[in-house]
Amino acid sequence: MSDCYPNSPGADLVVALSSAATDVSLIVDRAGTVKKVTLGDGFEGGVGWRKLVGMRWADTLATDSQEKAVALLKEVVKEGRSSRPRECNQKVEGIGSVPLRYSAIKIDRCDNVAVLGRDLREVSRLQQRMLTAQQAMDREYNRLRQADTQYRVFFQVASDAVVVCDASTLRILEVNPAAAELCDETAEAMRGQSFTELLEPKGRGAVQAFVAAVEAGGRPDDVKLTLKGKVQVQASALLFRQLGSALILFRFRRPHAEQSGPRSSRLLTVLEALPDGVVVTGEDRRILNANPAFCELVNCANEKQLLGHPLDRYIGREGVDLKIMLSSLRESGSVRNFATVVHGAYGPPQEAMVSAVSALDAAVPCLGFSVRPASARVGEPMVPITRSAEQLRQLVGSVSLRQIVRESSDLIEKLCIEAALDVSHNNRASAAQLLGLSRQSLYSKLRRYGFEELDH
Repeated sequence: MSDCYPNSPGADLVVALSSAATDVSLIVDRAGTVKKVTLGDGFEGGVGWRKLVGMRWADTLATDSQEKAVALLKEVVKEGRSSRPRECNQKVEGIGSVPLRYSAIKIDRCDNVAVLGRDLREVSRLQQRMLTAQQAMDREYNRLRQADTQYRVFFQVASDAVVVCDASTLRILEVNPAAAELCDETAEAMRGQSFTELLEPKGRGAVQAFVAAVEAGGRPDDVKLTLKGKVQVQASALLFRQLGSALILFRFRRPHAEQSGPRSSRLLTVLEALPDGVVVTGEDRRILNANPAFCELVNCANEKQLLGHPLDRYIGREGVDLKIMLSSLRESGSVRNFATVVHGAYGPPQEAMVSAVSALDAAVPCLGFSVRPASARVGEPMVPITRSAEQLRQLVGSVSLRQIVRESSDLIEKLCIEAALDVSHNNRASAAQLLGLSRQSLYSKLRRYGFEELDH
């Protein structure tokens, strides 16, 4: 009797043992054809597994697994021992692709091989859940890192002095550059100090009462404090929690009255709250001060972002409007309702009306500008063209539409030239720039509409 499968008792024993210990066992002959399929207890069955019998085993695997099957069988037949495991995707009709870890062992002298498979679907699901969890953790970490970066940026560029302390000990944890400058120390030197060390000894008792009111959940009014160096500040505080610890955020700002008397303080308060933009420059047209309305108008977060920049960057058509306004300021000392444009950091320019005043003979020479967006002008009269429009209306029926359109275009062009000459105080070069024309084109149109006669 032949000792080759299926007549070999040893082969039957191997098949029986492997079936009990694995999820799937295949008997594959020397040509790589599946001779028998046995499923372990509790393993998902189906007609599709039986259809593997008679097929070349490598052809029943996914494309990326076929070379692994060929190598596995060759390794067992040549070396006559069990192979190292390989992970393959088994295609089964009615089920789909099943991930299995296959190993193989030679069962007789005829090179028949028992291929033993362990189901990896549960492992694959666990790996997928782990991957999903890892990706969620990475996304959350990136979100927290981005939030921390934004906080750091805001903290560093804030114009108000900000100090963060531990609520129980008042030890300083964080200091922004504005606070370090106000206290005339470095941020590194201030970290770890007690908050009370920043104050004059006489004011430390008031701070303790202030902190107690904040910790009790109240919202006390700002308190006046004196920092070392006799610097007077208004202080506010906010209690918050982070990682189980209670922290207090102190914010300092200098009171307006520090550098001015009562009347000046009231005036500064009004200018700060004014809905129109107000900006002050030096003789070189570089910005010295700006109110919040102007900062908002040019899309800047605060006044510090504007200081030292030329006003030309934000107001006027390049090389034209400010020159005209400055010329008028030198002659009359003020300009009223000058039509121009305002350039913001984002978006297109917007039309605006600017009034200006010169204070070059003051103790600190400066120029002041009030800027109102064109959208804020309400109730201004339209350009009085009713008479000319009525004349055009009377032409209907007597001349062609093309002639009427040409007449209308000439009327609009003439009104625009008049406006440009009026704004530029009859400066022909500036008027040409305002209209976007060359000087030769402007002179030609001036002769056409009879403006040259005004010079005689």
